[in-house]
Amino acid sequence: MFKVMLALVPGIAAYVWYFGPAILVSIALASITALATEAAMLKLRERPLKPFLSDNSALLTAWLLALSIPPLAPWWLVVVGTAFAIAVSKHLYGGLGNNPFNPAMIGYAVLIISFPVHMTHWLSPLAVGGVDLSFVDQLNYIFNNVLPNEMKLDAVTMATPLDTLKTQLPLDVSIDKIREMPIFGYLGGKGSEMVAIGFAIGGIYLLLNRIITWHLPVVFLAALFATAGIFQLIDPTHYVAPLFHWFSGAAMLGAFFILTDPVTSPTTAKGKIIFAVGAGILTYLIRVFGGFPDGVAFATLLMNICVPLIDAWTQPKVFGKKEKKS
Repeated sequence: MFKVMLALVPGIAAYVWYFGPAILVSIALASITALATEAAMLKLRERPLKPFLSDNSALLTAWLLALSIPPLAPWWLVVVGTAFAIAVSKHLYGGLGNNPFNPAMIGYAVLIISFPVHMTHWLSPLAVGGVDLSFVDQLNYIFNNVLPNEMKLDAVTMATPLDTLKTQLPLDVSIDKIREMPIFGYLGGKGSEMVAIGFAIGGIYLLLNRIITWHLPVVFLAALFATAGIFQLIDPTHYVAPLFHWFSGAAMLGAFFILTDPVTSPTTAKGKIIFAVGAGILTYLIRVFGGFPDGVAFATLLMNICVPLIDAWTQPKVFGKKEKKS
């Protein structure tokens, strides 16, 4: 768990560089809430505190959730989402190892369904936004909902590149025109594409250290790429290039850090491939045709439902066992 958190650092560093340090506040709030909720639930379940608090599983859930929501989210939003992820989606199912759904993605789903407006206040990249908030200003907004000098929130926030595509394409604006907007970079959104590269670097570290296997991240990205590629070949004026989907939203975070959760993903190699293909296709379909701009969280949860069936179908035959003749 600690090595997985360490692998998140390059992406977090890029996040701070391009969007400011507000994300560190969200991570800190989520971490404190996760540890406090974990301790309270362990106490209620009469379990020892030290071994479970020191395994870093609660902290990893907190970090993944904090990285999935807007950095300017009010403090209570981070607390509610993290507490729900730990208490309900983890401990009410029996604790680590028994939860069928990824806790961080459950927390995200609860927040985006319950508080959709607060979940759309994404910071503009520092090089793009007309006005940049200082760290003190960001703290003041997170905890007091106050901006300096009657500044409007629209001046420092923006729609994500995925959301911009979703809203502009129905207005018959071409892909090329949309990509000319200042929030877009070479591969994805300006700044966010570098964050995605940071998470990819961390993911490669996990692969090289054999903390995760290649099946889930590689197949997920391949399925997302192939699905996006097919749609772009059909209509290149309305469907963006596959690489854009790799480096936008939570694709890289999902590929290397969310889908690879050992508790909520299949146990067999074949099962992991099936799981990743389904998640990749669903992510694209939700992004393009669904009601939410990014589909990684809901694709993960939908495939979590299928894990018991996938595992049952892909279990290898027991060595030495004879098949029954029909």
